[in-house]
Amino acid sequence: MDPRQVKTAADARKIVKERGLTHIKVGVHDIDGILRGKYIHIDKFHSALEGGFGFCDVVLGWDSNDQLYDNVTYTGWHSGYPDANVRILPDTCREIATEPGNLMFLCEFIGKAEEICPRGVLRRVLARAEKMGFEVKVGFEYEFFVFAETAFSIREKGHKNLKPISPGFFGYSVLRNSVLSDFYKDLLAMCETMDMGIEGLHTETGAGVLEAALRVGDALPSADRAALFKLFTKVLAQKRDWLATFMAKWSKDWPGCGGHMHMSLWKGGKSAFYDEKAPHRMSTTMRHFVGGQRALMPETLAMVASTVNAYRRLIPGFWAPTDATWGVENRTTALRVIPGSAKSTRVEYRVAAADANPYLALAAAVGAGLWGIENKIEPGDPIKGNSYAVKHPVKSQLPRTLMEAGGRLKGSKPARNLFGDAFVDHYSATREWEEREFRKAITDWELERYMEII
Repeated sequence: MDPRQVKTAADARKIVKERGLTHIKVGVHDIDGILRGKYIHIDKFHSALEGGFGFCDVVLGWDSNDQLYDNVTYTGWHSGYPDANVRILPDTCREIATEPGNLMFLCEFIGKAEEICPRGVLRRVLARAEKMGFEVKVGFEYEFFVFAETAFSIREKGHKNLKPISPGFFGYSVLRNSVLSDFYKDLLAMCETMDMGIEGLHTETGAGVLEAALRVGDALPSADRAALFKLFTKVLAQKRDWLATFMAKWSKDWPGCGGHMHMSLWKGGKSAFYDEKAPHRMSTTMRHFVGGQRALMPETLAMVASTVNAYRRLIPGFWAPTDATWGVENRTTALRVIPGSAKSTRVEYRVAAADANPYLALAAAVGAGLWGIENKIEPGDPIKGNSYAVKHPVKSQLPRTLMEAGGRLKGSKPARNLFGDAFVDHYSATREWEEREFRKAITDWELERYMEII
């Protein structure tokens, strides 16, 4: 039985039996989009298919460094970090390409934890779209750097003087992808095996940086694919003593890493974005969708630029936006409208960083667009030419820090309507925590600037 055929609990039992497995890998994504999981015995797996199983709720109460939040109410020392219930999702079954023959299933939180579960947040946004009569199609696009280093060597070097797998600026290089064809071949094959197929893969402008465009699909499974792509790209690299990073901006000398999303709405099997007779072939629905995305971008930025480091990427001249802007085939704006055929007309949400949680980034982008349709929000005139050279209205300016972005999200009535009070309160608190943790650090810049001279 092919893992892609698994849709029900009965299917899951059948494929596990056919393969003679004793243990299965399961996992659930935390607030930062990190997959937390374990191997479980088939007896527990069979039981969990029916009634779920307990997973310590600390994974919703700590950061990416396993440090416990001190400012959230959902869980903490005050609650004793009990188990939260999770359900296994049979239709996420995959063969683990790096563990031939073994299977993996994604899970999601249920019960009270579902209010803040990242996958649950996206699911609610998509239910809103469905209620409005829309299907959402999405293709994720990731930039990432690869180093000829290990998880140990980067620490031994203090994250300095790292050796990329290729030197210099050389975008779309056939030389590089030919020399490194073994890695490209393994990555492409792994993604096909694990149902996260790549539409295009090429070098980007920078030393050791690649860009992978995942194939377009329905929104929720596309987010699953995006999250797994990031994880297993790292796994594949580390198994050959390399290291892949999706950090938004690892060096001031190189461009940052985007996590762009190409999206469109469909109704009754036809594009809801395409109008052959309208300017730029943008339907009224698409215009209002873009208008909502632009209007709410400053309020939802914390969900798409979710780390302190992500704000290092949002600077002029490095292929990342600095204001909530839109344009037609314009890569200097935050939203790039691509007027193609009825099949290909879409908007590219360019402000998102590669380090963002794909479930939350997509929930923010789609949710804002739906809000725009509901409220008939006009996007204004598109930016022509270099957006960095234009003086934009103050209301279009994006937050400059994670702390500011978290505060904007916390105070946003539309965000609370779209994502729920429980999620907004919890998530904004985690972003405040993240910046407070950063402020404890003494940077090399500070030491070099102040230690002797000041």
